[in-house]
Amino acid sequence: MDARRESEPTPMKNRTTVERKSEREVVATRTFNAPARIVFEAWTKPELFKRWWSPKSLGLTLVSCEMDVRVGGRYCLGFSHPAAPQPMEFFGRYLEVTPHSRLVWTNDEGGDGGQVTTVTFEEIDGKTLLVMHDLYPSKEALDEAIASGSTSGTDENAAAVVQFEQLDELLLTLGASAGRS
Repeated sequence: MDARRESEPTPMKNRTTVERKSEREVVATRTFNAPARIVFEAWTKPELFKRWWSPKSLGLTLVSCEMDVRVGGRYCLGFSHPAAPQPMEFFGRYLEVTPHSRLVWTNDEGGDGGQVTTVTFEEIDGKTLLVMHDLYPSKEALDEAIASGSTSGTDENAAAVVQFEQLDELLLTLGASAGRS
């Protein structure tokens, strides 16, 4: 099995695509060299999520992470940044939780009408095609998110690109620690 693993693409060869699909939608896509069960756990277990979600290259640090991953459950993420005098909080509630295949949550920190994020996990030959879809309440809301740098329509430096590279690195360590059984 190790020989097969050595011949597989390295994680950095998996490319993240970020595309503005409409006036209100941004979609990020990437294939990960791990089964959907493991990728899903990295999104739903706080101890794993904390290891990859915060884009380190942007100077953000995830200082708190509360996740009650069930329909109606809530999450709250606290971030610090050297330029921000107070930690920033992002929070919302889970609308759908289908183990190993789908997560849907609200982003409520901006008040009513925040974007809704849907993440799907499709396992194909032991790898996972992940699609993260953000639907904003209006064109103006998406334009504002892009202008603020909190999301991107197509930029290769988009937070999702950085986050997915960090997730890829975590999945490699999880695979190594599992002994590839």
